Amino acid sequence: MKISVIDGYTENPGDLSWAQLEEFGELTVYDHSTHDEEEVIRRIGDAEIVVANKSRVSRRVMDACPNIRFITVQATGYDPIDYVYAREKGIPVSNVPGYGTASVAQFAISLLLEICGNVGHHSQAVHQGRWQSSGDWCFWDYPLIELAGKTMGIIGFGRIGQSVGRIAKALGMDVIAYNRSRSEEGARIAEYVELDELYARADVISLHCPLFENTRGMINKDSIAKMKDGVILLNNSRGPLVVEQDLADALNAGKVYAAGLDVVSVEPIREDNPLLSAKNCYITPHISWAPKESRQRIMDCTAENIRSFLAGTPQNVVN
Repeated sequence: MKISVIDGYTENPGDLSWAQLEEFGELTVYDHSTHDEEEVIRRIGDAEIVVANKSRVSRRVMDACPNIRFITVQATGYDPIDYVYAREKGIPVSNVPGYGTASVAQFAISLLLEICGNVGHHSQAVHQGRWQSSGDWCFWDYPLIELAGKTMGIIGFGRIGQSVGRIAKALGMDVIAYNRSRSEEGARIAEYVELDELYARADVISLHCPLFENTRGMINKDSIAKMKDGVILLNNSRGPLVVEQDLADALNAGKVYAAGLDVVSVEPIREDNPLLSAKNCYITPHISWAPKESRQRIMDCTAENIRSFLAGTPQNVVN
């Protein structure tokens, strides 16, 4: 059994072990992601099991690699895989659900706290000697924002959204949520509302929904117009949920006070992305998922996905 990890570096930059996967056969690990289909085809070669992350496994790739029997994605999102065509070819595609609930929720709140307190900026200012020379016992360069009593609006209220809601409540925030379906557990954390009401009431909006055609570009000039003046937007879900030029315009105009983003539409970010020059835009390089604890859960689940497939009972199948 040949197994190809076509882009393994972000999952394991050297602090984890691939040994669990080596148990199943001849393992080849390639490091960095590629958008070159020819390179993806070369990396897969005659492998029967493909372990993917962000490199696209397209219809053409699958046709060029007829030995593929199973694809497992080292992530919850599986949009880089043409999973519909894989189903047509009888290739199950599995993902890793739920591995990053704690870390992604934690990071969303980290983005919010950085916006509200600018801890990094003020720490750097102190190390640069500005406190010593300020003449006062304290100083601050940005407005400091207290979250207690403000309203957190969460779009997408599954495991991660609910975890964010619990933390927001612990900070003293009122929590409202929009989701296609509603649950008793969710109702214990937040007040369910319709989307337009969430836009109108929320002081902070946090995105935790998957990327589908009906959610692509959902944050745009029209939806932003429905929001409060000075709203804070957080997105560590999927970059294409946001029309980036519209958000940049709203930040520059002050309609949106600040944005905390761990994802953008094209990754790595392009130098012409309008958010790079927008006011009060905090951007991190898609690392919400990346604590070692989360990545170890990915590795463990990937091994179980392969084991289950080989046993004839594939798990976490998305197609």
